[in-house]
Amino acid sequence: MTLKLIGPRPFEADEQGAPKVRIGTLFPNHGVLCTESPGVHALQRMAFIDQLNASRQTQGLPPLSPAEEEELALTSVDLIFETDQVLIRPDPERMDLAFAADEWLQGLVSKRRIKFLQVADRRVREAIKRRGECWRLSGVPKTQEAKQRLVLSSKVRINGRPIYYYNRLTGTRWLTCQEFESLGDLPAPELAAHLQEIAEYALRRNRAGRPELDFFAADLRRFGARDFGGVLYDQLGPEQLRECFLRLKTQFSAAVHEAYRKDDCHNKAWCERILSTLFLEGNEAQAELHLASLSPEFFMQVEWLPGGRFEAGEFLFDSIFDEAAAHPEDPDLQRLCDPRAKGIILNLIRDYGDLQYINLGCVPESLSLVRPQREGRRGVYLVEFASNSQPEPIRRFLRFQKWGVWEHLDEAKDLLQSIQESDEYTDYCLDRRLGCRQLGMNLVRRVHVRRLCEIYRGKNTRYHGCTIRTTYFDREYIPGLATDKLPWEKYAKPGYADRLADLLGAAAASSLIVGRSLGPDARTPFDDGDEVLIEDQDGLPSQLLVADHTGAFAEYRQPLEDAAPSYARPVNSRERQLTHPREFAERYLAALRDKFVHIQEDYRKRRRAFDTLFKHAAYDPNGSFAFRWECVLRRLDQTNPDSLIAAIRSHIRVLNPTSAPTS
Repeated sequence: MTLKLIGPRPFEADEQGAPKVRIGTLFPNHGVLCTESPGVHALQRMAFIDQLNASRQTQGLPPLSPAEEEELALTSVDLIFETDQVLIRPDPERMDLAFAADEWLQGLVSKRRIKFLQVADRRVREAIKRRGECWRLSGVPKTQEAKQRLVLSSKVRINGRPIYYYNRLTGTRWLTCQEFESLGDLPAPELAAHLQEIAEYALRRNRAGRPELDFFAADLRRFGARDFGGVLYDQLGPEQLRECFLRLKTQFSAAVHEAYRKDDCHNKAWCERILSTLFLEGNEAQAELHLASLSPEFFMQVEWLPGGRFEAGEFLFDSIFDEAAAHPEDPDLQRLCDPRAKGIILNLIRDYGDLQYINLGCVPESLSLVRPQREGRRGVYLVEFASNSQPEPIRRFLRFQKWGVWEHLDEAKDLLQSIQESDEYTDYCLDRRLGCRQLGMNLVRRVHVRRLCEIYRGKNTRYHGCTIRTTYFDREYIPGLATDKLPWEKYAKPGYADRLADLLGAAAASSLIVGRSLGPDARTPFDDGDEVLIEDQDGLPSQLLVADHTGAFAEYRQPLEDAAPSYARPVNSRERQLTHPREFAERYLAALRDKFVHIQEDYRKRRRAFDTLFKHAAYDPNGSFAFRWECVLRRLDQTNPDSLIAAIRSHIRVLNPTSAPTS
């Protein structure tokens, strides 16, 4: 069946290029979408009821009863039309209606353009997560430029001009001081109509219990809907009307702080206040974290991708994949329907079998802002799925191998060589992990090697269309806090800084020993996003896990003292947050020394266990892992712990004020 449309189509523009409609009301039980103006959902519901009653009258039927009219209104779904998407504002108690509206809309616009609001409501989140459709939850824009564009595009009208900023979450229209003052330039009849409109809608509440119209940044004790009451503006003479408007304008201005009287996205105070008013109310932005109980460093970073859901034990890929297959020329659609996502999903189904849903998100490879971007694959994914045999959702973190068959083919190598070198690099990655664990690094418990199939379409045209195997590493998700992104208030908590210093110092020792490095001109990757802090029930640090041993064994020749500036940085970077920075520095150094000495003594006691660990591997002085392992152990044995600590101490500002700043 086709959705019947009453009014302009979504995204239809007028002669000036502005959208003809900004809101709509869909009636799933009738297959009708009403977009007729005025732009108020309640009036659209009334308009459809009037049309139904008129139709019933022509058929000789009685009009709808009050109970039937109420039922029709309650089973309608509110929609908001933005520049390129339709937003469904669901009733959390009736998600079935929202999904029914979604099905109707997909016959009118592309599914990728239909998103759901109310992500802050757990009932909405869970219903959509169970469908494997986290990618369809509408969030707050991720860049300042995009936020400004969204603010400017949120202007709507009721009957007159588009002078209101519309909150798509609550349905409230916000009138700013500047927009109200601009009404003074209108002819008297138009001014009277706008004042009457403001007076009427400021007193109304929508079905969510929110005001239909409110006054931005105004002190409601000094100015509000009551100031418009008791006047019929269209019956006033021109002079009386102007006097009345000037009085209201003066009152409105006096009730608003000077910083909020002018609409200016470049004014930080105004911009932050309007963003909070329009988009962050109801913790809509924070809900992105709740989608998978994410740590704060993932805030606004996850781009959810289409997945799928299970029905009667059978897995259904999201129908958006069919749309992508039908439109291979659409780059945005192809990017959204990531072909690797399908391979990951199929692996999960094979591994677990009894799944309920799967949600897959793409995240940056590193949330650090200072690491250089280098060649090789950067695919990193976060997946959440529910299993019938486990009470809680399962979360996994997936990282694609940096150098795989695809990357080696791009270097103009043949297929066999590319496969061999990819397998060798997999072994190298696993050997590094084993070496880090042997040298005291507190890594995540298990990492699984997984592979999926891809169709090669890279630089080497000789192998275009070939099916190749791609490797990725699958590990548990760590629900902690990255040490470099701890909120400042954490440091003020009694005992927090002391425990952090102990854990950070111990972790630094292992990181030092394995020679973590990203190159001579790059920052050492320690305390830079890979170290995750786990807190106990009291909110104090209890454990520090290394999520990824980035750069391990890259530097295996230089004396450890050369890295001293980098391992002074964890203290120097926290100097302003710490109440007692000297005490923090001393605890950090003491923990670093204790852990270093422990590892060194362990090696000296059990040399054979360490020395023979990689005897089976190829040995090449040009840089094989077995050779690097030998060099790292020799350096560990020959390093004087006191000299090493003295070198780091000399670069810590609070302990040596004359030291040069560390990078």
